Amino acid sequence: MRAVTKTVLGLGVTGVGVLGWASLIERNAFVLRRFEVPVLPEGAAPLRVLHLSDLHLLPRQRAKAAWVKSLGSLDADLVINTGDNIAGPHSVPALLDSFEWLLDLPGVFVFGSNDYFAPKLKNPLKYLTKDHARAVGSTPRLPTGELVHAFTSAGWVDLTNRRDTLEVRGLRLDFVGVDDPHLGYDRVDLVRGAASPDADLTIGVTHAPYQRVLDAYAADGASLIVAGHTHGGQICVPGYGALVTNCDLDTRRAKGLSRWWPGAGHTPSSQAPDGAAWLEVSAGLGTSPTAPVRLACRPEATLLTLVARA
Repeated sequence: MRAVTKTVLGLGVTGVGVLGWASLIERNAFVLRRFEVPVLPEGAAPLRVLHLSDLHLLPRQRAKAAWVKSLGSLDADLVINTGDNIAGPHSVPALLDSFEWLLDLPGVFVFGSNDYFAPKLKNPLKYLTKDHARAVGSTPRLPTGELVHAFTSAGWVDLTNRRDTLEVRGLRLDFVGVDDPHLGYDRVDLVRGAASPDADLTIGVTHAPYQRVLDAYAADGASLIVAGHTHGGQICVPGYGALVTNCDLDTRRAKGLSRWWPGAGHTPSSQAPDGAAWLEVSAGLGTSPTAPVRLACRPEATLLTLVARA
């Protein structure tokens, strides 16, 4: 009996320790991931792209805001923002302050559900099930219009269910974007079309990497697809990885760089055909205020160095 008691107490202490690490240490251990992606035409100079996603920022999160602000020293050529920027109705001023230097750069953006609606308190164990639905309109609206106005006034391009083009360091970059697929707001039908042969690179942008969107982008000739939403699994098993992605993307692609092609499904990147798109999914920088933990999945931003194809 005494041995059982010791075991139970030991498990309890371990659980408390893991929870303390996940909630107090790791979720504030921000890191910059770096990847090199061969997608530019032969002879093109490298292009540095900063990808930000899933800040879920609250005004009190000064350490996160300061870390994001420090990214202005990276001298990126382009910023891609894949949404879930805020987590409360008073977050916009703090977010814009953290983006102070980044808003001077060329940028594009799409939104996620937490740019539209406040987070909802729910059982965190639901993240381990297939029930990923979110009740649209069941929580208060957030100041989405303020975000749109601030970003577009700074010159960032709104890719909400639309296409657009930017010239960055002499390269023509074509973008295709959708509204949040997790909410069912995506209108892929409005942005379908073959990649232009005049573009040096076509980039697909989405908040949530649902397969229907990834398939459409890849089928239309996007060479690079950028997404967030998954939080990298958020609570991962050390040595194994993500348990869920909060969408229909397979867990091997929950974060980082992989390959995608139409109908890829759960097929590993090692079996990618020639010409498959590169897919970069950010684990993001934050968590919902109702689930403020990260385990074996540090919060991150990503610096993509785009280089010439081999």
